[in-house]
Parts: sequence; C-alpha cells; structure tokens
Amino acid sequence: MKKKTDSDPFDCCPPVSRRNFLKKSSVAAAATAVLPFGAVTYSSAAKEAKTPQAETLVKTLYGSLSEEKRGEVCFPYNHKLQSDINNNWYILKNHRVRDFNKDQQAMIREIFMKIHSEEYADKVMGQVEHDAGQGGFGSCSVALFGKPDTGKFEFVFTGRHVTRRCDGDSEKGTAFGGPIFYGHAAGDFNESPKHEGNVYWFQAKRANEVYQMMDGKQRKAALLGKSRGEHKAKTVELTGKTEGLAGIRMTDLSSDQKDHVRKVMRDMVKPFRKEDRDESLKLIDKSGFDNLHLSFYKDENMGKDEIWDVFQIEGPNMVWYFRGKPHVHTWLHIKDHV
Repeated sequence: MKKKTDSDPFDCCPPVSRRNFLKKSSVAAAATAVLPFGAVTYSSAAKEAKTPQAETLVKTLYGSLSEEKRGEVCFPYNHKLQSDINNNWYILKNHRVRDFNKDQQAMIREIFMKIHSEEYADKVMGQVEHDAGQGGFGSCSVALFGKPDTGKFEFVFTGRHVTRRCDGDSEKGTAFGGPIFYGHAAGDFNESPKHEGNVYWFQAKRANEVYQMMDGKQRKAALLGKSRGEHKAKTVELTGKTEGLAGIRMTDLSSDQKDHVRKVMRDMVKPFRKEDRDESLKLIDKSGFDNLHLSFYKDENMGKDEIWDVFQIEGPNMVWYFRGKPHVHTWLHIKDHV
C-alpha cells in the first residue's frame, strides 16, 4: 500500500577528488564556549577516518561540480529560495541527490551527518531514509548559495520532514544558518499517542516535564486551545514582541522551573552538532531568556494522557513550534534580532 505523505508545496572550480581530499584532512577543533545553559552514532571506522568538518566538505563539493552542474544547483547568495522552508518540499524539484555523481552523493551524505551530533546522526539519517519512501536519501534535494571563501555561502538540504542548512556562520546572529525543519512519521501517518520509534518525540516528553512542575494558576496560563498551525515560511516568522505572546512567560515561573526549561532546551538541541547547539542557546540568552513564553495545546492532544502533543516556545527573536499530531513536525528559527 502506498504510504500517505504530507502535501508537497510547492555560481565552481575544476573537479576535486574526494578520496584524496579526505586522506589529507582532519577534524577542526570543536567550539569550547561554556554557556549559561547549564548516538545512532558514527561507526568506529568513521571516527578513525577523522573526516573534515561539514563546511570544508561543502567547499569540496562545490569545487567538484562541473560548469553544467553549477548551472543546475548553484545560486547567488540571498536568492529567494535560500530562506524558504516547508514540511515536505524539494528546493530543486527537478534535481535530486541521486542526480549527482557517486562521490558527490557520498559528500552530501557526509555533510548531512556532520551537521548532526554523533549521538543522533545515524538516527536522523534513518528518519530521512524512512520518511523519503522508496527513493530514500537520494530523493532529497540540495542547493548551494554564494561561494566558499567569500564569507557568504550556504548549503541547503531539503525533503520530506527535513530542511537543514550548513553556512559556515555566514549568517551572523542566526542559529543553524536560518530556519530549519525536522520531523518524523515513525509508523503510520497517524501515530499512536506514545509515538513509538519517533526520533524526536523525546522532546515533547521533556517539555511536558515542565508542565508537570506547574501549579494550577501556571497551567491555566500555559495550556491553551489550538496552536498557530503550519503555514509554510510564515510558521517561523519572528515578531520582535516581548509581550502578548502565547502561553506563560518565563518571569512567571519559579527559579527551579526556569532552570528546568533551560535543561529541556539544551536536551532538545542534542540532535545537532555542538557548534549549532552552542550558538542557538547563546542567541536565546542574548535576546532575553525571560522574554520567552511556553505554551501547550489541549485541543490537539492525542489520547487522554495529558502529555500534550503540541507545544511552543516563542520569544521576540525565536519560534520553536513542535506539532506532534498526527506525527512530529518541528519548526525552529532563532536570531539575535528581527
């Protein structure tokens, strides 16, 4: 039986040998900043190979493209496609990962792995392979914007339940290089209230721990009817507002509750590489942790377990919208200003 899926919306150098490049490359040092916010894993062989960072691989991928391929997948920086996002889309509908040569496909796969943490990389790859259906990873689509070594370049990877970016911090003050999407339909399109096997369901369970810590008055402020819903890129539009946002404000939580929110958010970014985790949490603090609002949505709950399937953390410069019904969709956008 055909799997039900979500609706679909919707300038380089001479070739470089990836094999020779990987032999000469090593992993750059990880970021060491300590922030106020208090693996399907790689195989041992992959760890021993000491593959380069994702940005270095993007540069190598770029350098391996022919003139013809450049015309198909490369665009100027800040092209309108660069900031687009949806839950099920292909940034280049007529060009997929499978249309690159074998070495390039391997580099794209490795870039994707390297922008995730060792703890979660294989799990996330499994999610992409599963949700993409028969075409698997190869059916996804990528595009490159700008040029490496100019300070303005970005690799964007898209498909069903996936929008990821690798930008070498070209987008200053922006976590993950721009808005990202992650999701999973682990079983059927309509998952059970327990969401068995879902890679990201742990995030909702962690968020619900905060709800369980609340008293009656706090719960009344935090528990609302229906959520914002999904509206393509508008889902992650930032308001710049510190007042009038949905749910309970952090200033209305006790110190131990706020500490737990910080722990939850730190755990929620665990699927991603350290550089992106650190930057995202730092930007949240910069724009004011106390300006964040937390909300849960009773009208979209699955089952009668009061483990709320839909929740949101929103501030003036961020949206983190988790929709767990009928399966997991998550929209995330964090900046230091609007």
